[in-house]
Amino acid sequence: MSGKAPTELRDEIPTFDGAARADHGPIDWTALTSIRTAKSALEIGSIIGLFAVVFFGLELILRWSNTPTYVFPKPIAVFRTLVNEFTSVYAHHLWVTMYEFLVGYAIGAAIGLLLAALITQKPFAEKVIAPYVLIMVTTPMIAFVPFLRLKLGFGSWPLIIAVALAAGPMVMINAATGFRRTDLAKIALARSYGASTLQIFRKIRFPLALPMIIVGFMVGSIFGLLTAVGGEMVAASEEGGLGERLVYYSSLARMDQFGAVILIIAALGVSIYVLFYFIGKRWASWEA
Repeated sequence: MSGKAPTELRDEIPTFDGAARADHGPIDWTALTSIRTAKSALEIGSIIGLFAVVFFGLELILRWSNTPTYVFPKPIAVFRTLVNEFTSVYAHHLWVTMYEFLVGYAIGAAIGLLLAALITQKPFAEKVIAPYVLIMVTTPMIAFVPFLRLKLGFGSWPLIIAVALAAGPMVMINAATGFRRTDLAKIALARSYGASTLQIFRKIRFPLALPMIIVGFMVGSIFGLLTAVGGEMVAASEEGGLGERLVYYSSLARMDQFGAVILIIAALGVSIYVLFYFIGKRWASWEA
């Protein structure tokens, strides 16, 4: 046996080993996720250089054109505001958003993974569940936040539920896709040796589906973060949050503070991608 993945699996299951393939998907992120080679060092240097050009170039353009701060904030002022006020202002609101996001995401991802396993083993369950999953995927969950506020009050739980409803279907769809892309020959061989359904799931289906499961976790986390921030903008909790700060600062035309919140949210999004990339590289790079 050659040890290589079958062609049908190699073509369909995503790989997290950036050095093993020339195809990186729509965007090549290897400069952000690998620092071992000179080539990667050059890529990282290029990214930093381009960032510096954009950052200081935008600063010069805004100063040269005398653009008022309430129209567009200057990058240096935004960065200075973020550094000076992070501990006293932004840290609290970052914690509020992260609490809502992490708790909701954990609930949604767990339920989504369980439902994916269920519908893979029980086709009838898929026929019952699929219409509701389709509704949740195509409906923005932030639309339910005002309704949840009326029912559950102004604590964190309405946003936690909204995050769970947004993240769960993404995890379920990708995980179910991975479970179905299992090599049937391996399952037949395991059954011939008397393996139970649970053993087949643990030893064959789950390991082979792990790359798609991690992709589902990644996509679900992005949807969950956007729902948490958007839900706070629609109906913030009593504690605040990054979304609530966006609405507050924009209403007062305090664009330096507004830009600082945008930077925090962008940093969270990039961090989520890098985190799941390394998780996938550690636990799901066997396919490459």
